[in-house]
This record gives sequence, C-alpha cells and structure tokens, in this order.
Amino acid sequence: MGFGDLKSPAGLKVLNGFLSERSYIEGFVPSQADVAVFEAISSPPPADLCHALRWYNHIRSYQNQKGSLPGVKKPLGQYGPAGVADATTGPAPAADDEDDDDDDIDLFGSDDEDADAARLKEQRVAEYAAKKLQIGCVVEDDKVGTDILEDQITAFEDFVQSMDVAAFNKI
Repeated sequence: MGFGDLKSPAGLKVLNGFLSERSYIEGFVPSQADVAVFEAISSPPPADLCHALRWYNHIRSYQNQKGSLPGVKKPLGQYGPAGVADATTGPAPAADDEDDDDDDIDLFGSDDEDADAARLKEQRVAEYAAKKLQIGCVVEDDKVGTDILEDQITAFEDFVQSMDVAAFNKI
C-alpha cells in the first residue's frame, strides 16, 4: 500500500488516480489520514491532476481544524492503493494465485440459496393461506339471498378482492 513519493510527479499521479473515485483518503469525511497525506505533499498538485488538486484545496480549508479531525494518524505508507512501492514500506508483495479469495465470493447466488429461497417462499405461502379471512354464516334464503350477501362483502374493495363460497347450506 502507499502512494510512493508524494513529492515526485509519479507519486502525485498515483494520488490523483486514487482520488478519482474517492473524496477522501479513508472513509466519507476528512480524517487524520487526509492530514497525513496532505502534510507529505510539499506544494499544491499541478492543474492537470484535477482530483488531487481538488482534494488538496478541500483539505487545506481544514487548516485550523486538522487536530480535531477524526481518526488516528498512521505512517504514510499505510494509505493509498495496494501494490505501489513506497520507501517506508518497501516493495509491494507479489500476488499469490493460490491464495486468491475472489473465488470464495459468489455474486450471483448458488444452488443452495435457490433451495433456501424456494423453502422460504413455500413457508410464506402456507402462512398466507392460514391467515386468509374465512367467514361462516347461515343464510335464510327467503330473507337474504347469497347474491345480496356477496355484493355486501365485496363492497369493501380495500379489504376484499374476491369472494368464493366454500360451503353452502340452505335452510
């Protein structure tokens, strides 16, 4: 990790690339990491390194508040992108193909997750079926017809979508 020599154009170019996707060295607010890197730069970056210059001017605006920014200052070599050699940390370690942890992450799901999702869906459908509103009633056909009763129940459009007669007893 590290930016390399931040007093050299190459180090500033690495810093500019790093800041092209970030606002700060670490996190989402100015911190002691920004102060450490800021103090390692001797002068404002050139205008062609727009991301580094933007960051430099922003951190410079915190000049009177640098001590109150959150975080703990670490050595300069511990900040920045991985794989850049720095005089304080030495050369970057070579990547080891056998220890590649990227294979452990399955971004698109696996068969195990599909089975779990199907089981969860079946469980939720069963819970929903158990919670359905069933009403039992006895209707005297001469006084109230089933059509009138159905119209009265489906009039509650916010609560009832449809109605089925499960059992019919006529007296």
